[in-house]
Amino acid sequence: MSKKILLTNDDGVYSAGIRAAYKSVDSLGDVTIAAPAFQKSGVGRSISIFEPLRMNRTKIDGVDAYAIGGTPTDSVILGIFSVMKEKPDLIVSGFNIGENISTDTATTSGTVGAALEGASYGIPAIAVSIQVIEQGLKFDDLRDYEHDFEVGIRVVNRIAKKVLEHGLPENVDILNVNLPHDVKEDTEIEITRLARKFFNMEVEERHDPRGRPYYWLAGDPIPEGEEGTDVHAVTQKGHISITPLSLDSTSRVDNSEIEKLF
Repeated sequence: MSKKILLTNDDGVYSAGIRAAYKSVDSLGDVTIAAPAFQKSGVGRSISIFEPLRMNRTKIDGVDAYAIGGTPTDSVILGIFSVMKEKPDLIVSGFNIGENISTDTATTSGTVGAALEGASYGIPAIAVSIQVIEQGLKFDDLRDYEHDFEVGIRVVNRIAKKVLEHGLPENVDILNVNLPHDVKEDTEIEITRLARKFFNMEVEERHDPRGRPYYWLAGDPIPEGEEGTDVHAVTQKGHISITPLSLDSTSRVDNSEIEKLF
């Protein structure tokens, strides 16, 4: 029986990255595409519970797809329960245009958030992102983003094929895959942990024509990370980073240390 694969992202259903992701898995089974109708980066695992959702059928390079008027998480939910009407064997979220490395992005990325939603139903999930050199590119209209995805397509194909055959290791719910911008056939793959931070947060206060303040959240990347982290692997060594993630965020601590606090 053919494997069922759900494909989503947070850059929007028309992004060049989702077309690359489709090429990485279309030979592995029946692929359903359900993704936000518009750019939804940075929304994490947010879910629409105060308004109805709309879904429109569209085509991407001749392939049927579903454009969801909501978040990446909404897209996974509708993809599973309204389009496929069954749990897929694998969820692939990406290719995100822009790296998703460190706890900063792992907890705010819609790409990772969509993968987390799928994993919550016991579905193996892969989140895939590719590094950009100019941070501003992450927020552009990405349907015409120009990049050579071919190596990334082959890397994700190999990973997805293995996950479909063998599943994920115990206590692993997601593989967070980050590709350096200039990834090559011989680029080393490194199993990593999340770095603590990747961005220095800044707040810019500006004023509208009436003198009222408004604010932009901004900040530059922190280019260095500890050895063994995803930031170090991608930004300093130019390696492919694969970080195993778990839904269980419980801190592994001696409970007696917590009992001292109350």
